[in-house]
Amino acid sequence: MAISFNNALGIHQYTVGVRERNAEMISSNIAQANTPGYKAKALDFNKALQAASSGADIHLSRTDGRHIPASMAVVGETLYRIPTQPDTGDGNTVDVDLERNLFMQNQIRHQASLDFLGGKFKSMTKAIKGE
Repeated sequence: MAISFNNALGIHQYTVGVRERNAEMISSNIAQANTPGYKAKALDFNKALQAASSGADIHLSRTDGRHIPASMAVVGETLYRIPTQPDTGDGNTVDVDLERNLFMQNQIRHQASLDFLGGKFKSMTKAIKGE
């Protein structure tokens, strides 16, 4: 009997990659906090997760047959965050406190998905071994 990873792992197999992309975007915002004119960016998590779980391709041309096709799980949709603080005159819209909180929330959810996947793999290993 074949194991269906989609049934066994659920949505968590896709959330890990989307959470990693989200962490990169938030980190970039924090790094650019003092850059004049920088606009804080955000990932539309639900759309990125939906694209990742549907397996949608973004149709990049491959120059070699051995290249792996790119998927929306890696890219996602980038949006600009609505400013939560008044403009300081330099045009930068990054709220460092907000970004740090979003980063921590994202990391906690990322770790929860990793823990869930680890437990599922452990259970599948035991089932395969007959324990």
